[in-house]
Amino acid sequence: MLDVISLGQLVADVVVKPVEGFPQKGTAGLVSQIKLHSGGCALNTANTLGKLELKAGAVGKVGDEIFGDFLISEMNACGVNTEGVKKDHNANTSSVIVMVSSNGERTFLYCPGATEELTIDDIDFSLIEHSKILHIGGVMKLPKLDVAAVLKKAKDFAVTTSLDTDWDPTGRWLSLVEPCLRYVDIFTPSMDEAKMIFGKNEPQEIMKTALSYGIGIVALKMGEAGCYIKTEDDGFHIPAYKVNVTDTTGAGDSFVGGFLTGIAKGWDLRESGIFANAVGALCVTALGATTGVKGFDETMAFMKNQRPDV
Repeated sequence: MLDVISLGQLVADVVVKPVEGFPQKGTAGLVSQIKLHSGGCALNTANTLGKLELKAGAVGKVGDEIFGDFLISEMNACGVNTEGVKKDHNANTSSVIVMVSSNGERTFLYCPGATEELTIDDIDFSLIEHSKILHIGGVMKLPKLDVAAVLKKAKDFAVTTSLDTDWDPTGRWLSLVEPCLRYVDIFTPSMDEAKMIFGKNEPQEIMKTALSYGIGIVALKMGEAGCYIKTEDDGFHIPAYKVNVTDTTGAGDSFVGGFLTGIAKGWDLRESGIFANAVGALCVTALGATTGVKGFDETMAFMKNQRPDV
């Protein structure tokens, strides 16, 4: 049995640093690094889980080309089961150019591909049935997948369900996510995404609205402000760890991997949130979506030696 299946967005990241602006047309600019990394919400969470030594699997779609082969090899190197990753012979791997500024903030140029071709017929539900948790990452980039139907089927299997969002360039927000929410046990949006989804600006208002859909746990990712975790009976803020930031790409997805690690291990929500913050903090110390993520023991040692930024 797998601890967590991470389903959804699998993306090749071409990371460029530092980028403070574009050169004029017809000219060239200099950067210090251009590297190919694995990325995408579902893949980043899967690789984080694998690095943290959980039994993790990925489900999604890549192209039958060099980028697709690269993503599969990267997941396998992290110990992720890739039986559920399909190759599409008619679409390239979804890819993105990640432009990282000198202070670690990112801007993206995204090219849709195989991820956007994922349908319910591509999913091996036997993998989900024999897992503890189904996590869906990048719901806004899955236009052909009936995500609500996948979550409902997981619930029918008595599998815990988790949903993460990403930025929606189409502006549909709540209309994309709302059909899914009644089947979600754990919801992990970023603060900026949650504001757009629910039309609320304060964490308490966002939490109240999210919980009204029947969600069990909301873990709101707040970047350098840490996270806010809420259930019907409890709610608390957990401050972030202070680290030197190299690249914030994948920080939220790594946070989710850390949080689901705690849930899978049976920890309480505060323990899970503190651990998730540590995983996210380590993530941003290196270039690439999960390069900075450490193993379980190293993460625990980091927590022992560091204090949250209170």
